[in-house]
Amino acid sequence: MPGERETFGAVELATCLSHYDLGVIRDIREFARGSRRAPKLVIEGERGVFLFKRRTRGKDDLHKVAFTHKIQLHLAGQNFPLPHLIGTRPDNNSMLVLNQRIYEMFEYVVGSSYGGSLQETTSAGKILGLFHKLLSEFHSDYAPPKASYHDASVIHEAIGNTITSLPLEGRPESDVLTRTINYLEQAYRLCAEQANKLGISQWPMQIVHGDWHPGNMLFRDNYVVAVIDYDTARLQQRVLDLANGAIQFSIIGGGEDPSAWPEYLDESRLKRFIRGYDSGNVITRDEIRVCPYLMCEAMIAEAVLPIAATGSFGRMAGFPFLQMIARKVKWATENAERLQAMLEE
Repeated sequence: MPGERETFGAVELATCLSHYDLGVIRDIREFARGSRRAPKLVIEGERGVFLFKRRTRGKDDLHKVAFTHKIQLHLAGQNFPLPHLIGTRPDNNSMLVLNQRIYEMFEYVVGSSYGGSLQETTSAGKILGLFHKLLSEFHSDYAPPKASYHDASVIHEAIGNTITSLPLEGRPESDVLTRTINYLEQAYRLCAEQANKLGISQWPMQIVHGDWHPGNMLFRDNYVVAVIDYDTARLQQRVLDLANGAIQFSIIGGGEDPSAWPEYLDESRLKRFIRGYDSGNVITRDEIRVCPYLMCEAMIAEAVLPIAATGSFGRMAGFPFLQMIARKVKWATENAERLQAMLEE
């Protein structure tokens, strides 16, 4: 049935596990998180607890996977908090390729989801700073993608496409819809212009995570104990990662009705995230100044891409979500100078 989670076949699993030295296997159970198209299992063996995964089609380009593994192995060698890749036997390969499918084995890290505390937020910022520092000189023969949410033609296009993607049922009056879409387009363009005026295109580029948000981290005792999901790693200015993380850790939601979400950000968490980063990887004044504008671009991009494709944002109706984003962007742009001053303190 559509939406059912994919599973491993018995022969497939036995064949795969024969390539790993886990010792006597004591328990195997489904790990029902993440993409339903990528089956995962928690395996308790004599030599530890592991997470085994088959990559979904579309995310199994051999060269891209090898690139992300090289990043993870580089970070693991410098004690960065992440689930370590487990090599195959006898060649200690970080991936297993069988029948044109790619499999991965990781150590299983015990942790909890983000609870919203200021200490967790500071830790998330500090670990991002460490991530960037450890990868500042990282090089690979693989040419990573460079696309971003900043001043991107695909985002401009998606903003316009939201008009036709929204379902007819519940569609607002055309003038209300047009005003909202026009505002988002104008705000996205103006924020991009502000970032460009600060010279962002001339700043050095490096490998960034590309999706730094609470769902890609595990916490324990208010500290990040593991960063996961390196598939979005790319070559960009580090501030694009910083600004996206800043909005992800300071945005305030509130239930299934986005019209009830407040327009303001959690300024305490925003400040803690930036300070956490700066404590180990100094942020420049221009990076601070550009952050509010990039945060707005990131909010708009994350909203319009799925809504342009499906008419909704997850389980939430598309237009109320767009209206909520418009309110948040308006607040952030009107308070940009104050936020800059606060973050420079």
